[in-house]
Amino acid sequence: MTDSQSETTGAGTGTSRRSFIAKSAVAAGAVTGLAGCSGVLGGSGEDETTVTMLLTPGTPADARRRYKPVQNLLNDEIDGATFEMEVPTDYSAILPALKSEQAEIGMDDVTVLSEPDLMDIFGTTVTGGSAFYFSLMVVPPESNISGPEDVEGRTWAFADRLSTSGSIFALYALQEAGLDIGGAPKEDPVDFEGSWTDHDQALQRVGEGQADGATTWGGNGIPHLPEGHEVPDRVDEKSSFLDTMGTETPEFKAVWWSFPIPKQPMYARKSWDSDIKSEVGEVLRGSDQDTIEQHYPTDYNEDELPFTTLQETSIEDYQPIIDRMNAVGIDPGE
Repeated sequence: MTDSQSETTGAGTGTSRRSFIAKSAVAAGAVTGLAGCSGVLGGSGEDETTVTMLLTPGTPADARRRYKPVQNLLNDEIDGATFEMEVPTDYSAILPALKSEQAEIGMDDVTVLSEPDLMDIFGTTVTGGSAFYFSLMVVPPESNISGPEDVEGRTWAFADRLSTSGSIFALYALQEAGLDIGGAPKEDPVDFEGSWTDHDQALQRVGEGQADGATTWGGNGIPHLPEGHEVPDRVDEKSSFLDTMGTETPEFKAVWWSFPIPKQPMYARKSWDSDIKSEVGEVLRGSDQDTIEQHYPTDYNEDELPFTTLQETSIEDYQPIIDRMNAVGIDPGE
């Protein structure tokens, strides 16, 4: 890991959106969790010209609306293929659908981290001009906590137990600072008291005095920092949320920042043997804001746009996430 990836401490000094959900369903059962499908998806079998993209789980109508410009772009730019979108009901449905060749393309880090050898990564999604985000620890302005080493004996609020930015990265930093994290995130820590909810509730607990500090991701925490709050150079260079400082209350100060965490990847199953696969990567990495705008449907809300382009990355860019999950006792393949 390079120096620019080192996690540092200190007030104002020192990356989904993401929660990792363990695979819990067998292939036959999980495939039925794909919304709008009746057991078999388009995209393989006899009709090789139909390419099925699995969106991140959520409300089907909302997800389809958000990704419509991406679908339009691929359908307009790539000859000989029709791109369709399916919305899984949960993350556990994605890998079985890809393994059974009922879909070609996915766009979540859960699946990539669980089975990296089965996927070819097109790249990392870029929003706000950046392909990275950050994890940060925040405390009230008057707090004497200046970094992870000061969390000992305190009450700390986390997001979901398997959240990269809201739990895993912070636990790793606390562990590296010499604190005994016990069985966290699955069980209770030893050297501090922890609570796990979600990103918003973690900050709420600090604001209400129920926790001494919290861990969250940049898009959620940076708006609570006062305008002009000092940030490390790596955050200044790669965060796409700095212009939101001072837009939310209550006000906090940041006492730790992670290194840049790559955003959501877009990938294809390695077993998909088609020239179309390489074309997809070329089109998406060659896209930009002007290009994607030409493919907006009528009355499209550009604030919902999931990405404008892809930055070329590989599984090596995600390896630090896997390393930190393993260090705190989480196996991404489980």
